[in-house]
Amino acid sequence: MAEKLYISTSPHVHCGDTIEKNMHWVITALMPAMVASFIIFGLGAFIVTATSVASCLLSEWLINRYLLHRDRSTLGDGSAVITGLLLAFNLPSNLPVFAVVMGALVAIGIGKMAFGGLGNNPFNPALVGRVFLLISFPSRMTSWPVPHQMTAYSDAVTGATPLSQFGYANDSIPGYWDLFIGNTGGSLGEVCALALLIGFAILLWRKVITWHIPVTIMLTVAALTGIMWLVNPVTYVDPLTHLLSGGLMLGSIFMATDYVTSPMTVKGQVWYGVGIGFLTVVIRLFGSYPEGMSFAILIMNAIVPLINNWCKPKHFGEAA
Repeated sequence: MAEKLYISTSPHVHCGDTIEKNMHWVITALMPAMVASFIIFGLGAFIVTATSVASCLLSEWLINRYLLHRDRSTLGDGSAVITGLLLAFNLPSNLPVFAVVMGALVAIGIGKMAFGGLGNNPFNPALVGRVFLLISFPSRMTSWPVPHQMTAYSDAVTGATPLSQFGYANDSIPGYWDLFIGNTGGSLGEVCALALLIGFAILLWRKVITWHIPVTIMLTVAALTGIMWLVNPVTYVDPLTHLLSGGLMLGSIFMATDYVTSPMTVKGQVWYGVGIGFLTVVIRLFGSYPEGMSFAILIMNAIVPLINNWCKPKHFGEAA
């Protein structure tokens, strides 16, 4: 009797690795940014990160156990931990605990479990939680602690982020080195480009992701902001400053590349990256929010089914 072939929902991994192994490598790749956030923002970063991860784990367990009545726990696959880390990395290090808990509940409950859990969510759960908090608590979500207040949390002194200074005198924007090592204000996991690039290298080394989406996003942003900078260098900052500022690297490397919410083909991934880069630049330069990465990824998440349909590979034997 022939064996039956069972096909599960996405994400699918076409190699010997399991989803759990890949999730655990993503967690490992996030560790440099987490350590950097503790060094830069101290106690506040630890409280926000621990609260976010614990709340995501608890929310998923409670929803599985009491709403979906599932006996098997899904916490071991690592996806809830990743959601908690990414949500925390998108928050200021002085955000109150109650707000972090609410964001985690929305991220897991609405962004993930409402669609059936891992493999079924159309939007990145961490960004769903982040945008919910940004809309619900705009003042708290745009209050950025100044770096190196190691024991400060709710009483941390706040300041401007590099993105909020775009359009003002260029000498008020931090230099490349400060942006690279994270000596600036911002969400706790996005400020240190060095740590994020180390994580990128780990993901590429383990072949957890490919370079297509992150590199396409960064090249698109660099090209568009470079044109604007050449046209008017007084009003617009240079491309490298854009690449090192805000959540561009965090979003490009760790959120836009999410298996479930990104296109399946290389061609689709390139168009997906171009769309995210374009929307990010438009929102940054012409929108009300200085940062456009979260909105750009969520918008393109919604378009992924259309991209997959447009960029379907030819059937075996089908004429090109």
